[in-house]
Amino acid sequence: MKKNKIFVACDTTNISKINKIIHKIHNPKLKIGYKFGLEFLNSKNGRAFLSKIKKKIVFADLKLHDIPNTCSSAVKAIKDLNLAYLTIHISSGLKALKAAKKVSGKIKIVGVTILTSLDNKALREIGFDKDVKKLVLDQAKLANKAKLDAIVCSAQEVKIVKKVFKKEIITPGIRFSPKTNDQKRVLTPKEAYKNGSDWLVIGRPLTKGNIKKNLDKLLDHLKQ
Repeated sequence: MKKNKIFVACDTTNISKINKIIHKIHNPKLKIGYKFGLEFLNSKNGRAFLSKIKKKIVFADLKLHDIPNTCSSAVKAIKDLNLAYLTIHISSGLKALKAAKKVSGKIKIVGVTILTSLDNKALREIGFDKDVKKLVLDQAKLANKAKLDAIVCSAQEVKIVKKVFKKEIITPGIRFSPKTNDQKRVLTPKEAYKNGSDWLVIGRPLTKGNIKKNLDKLLDHLKQ
């Protein structure tokens, strides 16, 4: 039986909380990885902690966004960590994407499309004149051209992305209820899988409060 795949967003710098999350979030019905962002990797103990993790799927969500040489150098600088996935903004451009992919080795390079915290209004404020879906489609084409291993996009855009990008699709902005917090483009886990997401990134709905009850709630939701 195919397992649903989840990246648990470990959005804290507290090592004891991270250990609690890793210890408590496991279930034979799910394939689970752990996502660590800039907050953790820039913290005093973050890098040392990741260097000691064994036999876990580690997703470093660094969202590299720089010139090609800096992006490739950044990838090289963290190759000593046991990383499975690493993110780079597709808006860094084709040369930067190719440069990162070229030196990545076993690390899967994941292209980040438009952040799920942005909507069309926010994009206009930045200066984009295309809507979200058109931009994401263009970015997916660029990720395919750069031969990236995966893409991060909203679950609302998965069907569009799948038309031009045939590898793994990772979707954040997953919520069990309509309450969105700081995300704009969200869907439920069931809706995201139905649209074709390979991995879901879930943070607060799993890690805030009673982790075991939250995990049971997710599994019940997926059965419905």
